[in-house]
Amino acid sequence: MPRRSEVAAENRLTGTQSIERALLLLREIAAHNRGGSRLLDLATRTGLQRPTVHRMLKCLASENMVQQDDDTHRYFLGSMVFELGLTATPRFNLREICHPALARIADATGDTVFLTQRSGLDAVCLDRREGAFPIKTFTLEIGMRRPLGVGTGSLAILSALPEDEIQQVVGANNGRLPEYGLNGGSLVTQVKRAQKLGYAMREMPGLAGVRSVGQALRNQGGVPFAALSVSTISSRMSEKRAVEIATLLKTETRQIERQIANGTEAR
Repeated sequence: MPRRSEVAAENRLTGTQSIERALLLLREIAAHNRGGSRLLDLATRTGLQRPTVHRMLKCLASENMVQQDDDTHRYFLGSMVFELGLTATPRFNLREICHPALARIADATGDTVFLTQRSGLDAVCLDRREGAFPIKTFTLEIGMRRPLGVGTGSLAILSALPEDEIQQVVGANNGRLPEYGLNGGSLVTQVKRAQKLGYAMREMPGLAGVRSVGQALRNQGGVPFAALSVSTISSRMSEKRAVEIATLLKTETRQIERQIANGTEAR
């Protein structure tokens, strides 16, 4: 018969596992929140059994952490997530710190500027500022979450990490990359290119292709945790202009880093 301490330890493990699974579901729902996620989608992407996913979604819905559309039966983030985010905003003020820089870059380039922050194996778009150029390139929406390395600002963050951590992140996200037209090998190739250039650059093919340039932001310990990026149509982003924008981004990121080092908290 198990001892009481062993039973208690097992209960703690089970409770921790449930929390981890719930957070995994929330992250997956957040990553696809625009179009919503079916129960089958969530089970496939998380590797959890459908009955387990259904049971956990029911619990999360009862707490308003998720909601299910009555017509499509797809799951979206619930109102409680928004309310918790509002409460956390004053403490995590990177968006406020970077807002003037985004405005200056948008005014100087006329293009769309993005602020991206790392969140574990993912990256989240925190802010966006539109320039005056009439053709907009909204490659990211505020709040959009994607695997780290997908997106130019996200690629800039990944490229600035230590090599062993890059390999860990790419390996952990490898199964998620095909959804974004990537695989581990192609992402590592883009990382190597960014490291050689000193900034990230990515081009999205198509009739009106989009080219983006990104520069990582580092905290006081030198750890890359966020990035600024500029996105525009490919015909407007020559190699020469890409270098000019990368230089502008580097100037702005260094100014933000000094502001953080001088006592403004960013996590």
